Amino acid sequence: MTATALPVMAPSPAAWSREIAAGETLDTVLMDAGLKAADRAEVALAIGVEYDLRKLRPGHVVSVITTDHGAPQRVTLEVDDGTRIETIFGDRLATRVVSPEPEVEIVAGQAEVVTSISSALAETGIPSRFAVDLAQILGGTVDFRRELSGGETLRLLWREMRVEDAVIGEPRLAFASLDVGDALYEVVWPDDESGRATIYLDGEVLRVFAPPVQGARLSSVFGKRTHPVYGNVRMHTGVDFAAARGTPVNATAPGRIAYVGWRGGYGRVVEIAHGSDTLTRYAHLSGVPDGLARGQRVAAGDTIGLVGATGTATGPNLHYEVRVNGRPTDPLSDERLAQATDQAADAREALTRLLDARSRLEARLSQEL
Repeated sequence: MTATALPVMAPSPAAWSREIAAGETLDTVLMDAGLKAADRAEVALAIGVEYDLRKLRPGHVVSVITTDHGAPQRVTLEVDDGTRIETIFGDRLATRVVSPEPEVEIVAGQAEVVTSISSALAETGIPSRFAVDLAQILGGTVDFRRELSGGETLRLLWREMRVEDAVIGEPRLAFASLDVGDALYEVVWPDDESGRATIYLDGEVLRVFAPPVQGARLSSVFGKRTHPVYGNVRMHTGVDFAAARGTPVNATAPGRIAYVGWRGGYGRVVEIAHGSDTLTRYAHLSGVPDGLARGQRVAAGDTIGLVGATGTATGPNLHYEVRVNGRPTDPLSDERLAQATDQAADAREALTRLLDARSRLEARLSQEL
């Protein structure tokens, strides 16, 4: 009987994967996966070129594919927002970054205010950061503490960026509707990411608001406070927006550049004059656009600087002031900038945007119900 030669079988790959736990390093996880010290060092070096390994945190996922002999074929590190860093073993080591293409999802929600907007959002699962957005937009128009007595209806429409079922980045409001007594306040945000929101009262344009920093957190309000650096109680002459270094800073209303330079504890500053009596100041900037100079005209939403920590600052933020006849006023309540911006608002176009936003909200709410 003649023996038949069996075909040579290639080693089948073995897959291993788990999340990084608190206090673990990449080397610790790769050791748990069974990789040899030399292979672990090679992988760490390759991935470290594309991703700062000091940013590893619990929840990141390491996946390893090896041969039957324990030799690595592919090592993947999955970090925030679904981004993957892949190291592939072959004739030579190759590493690539794979960033998923997110999809825009339109979401709607409704909440009844009982004690506060923040608690109403929390109870209905709507992103809590919207309470800050609404305070920033409506804080100078509606006194939430005094005018909200309970029973008010808040309806919201927002955009989320999703990769599969995971939400990445920060959600962005598109429309908000809040009844206060017999009045109906509505806010429409544009699709162009300019943040130039239009506020309506009972269907009529009330004001246009262009925030200085998109997606920022309002970290300090106008008024007396304990100074974060000096420790004593001082008057805070503006509001602070906490944001990442390099985030664009935008003009909040049309005007003319009055000053570009440095002002002591303010650090690098840009000031814009809006008419003869009103001035806005943007401080702690890390940089300004090339060519930005005194006398130059800017529109609401134009980028006039970048968030930084120059001057007396504990971290990256924008200090934003509104001064009227040289005296500071609360930026979230002053109406002069709104009037300056309203001059550029087209009433017919504004009404069309409002009706469209209402229609989209109703359609989305009916789908979710």
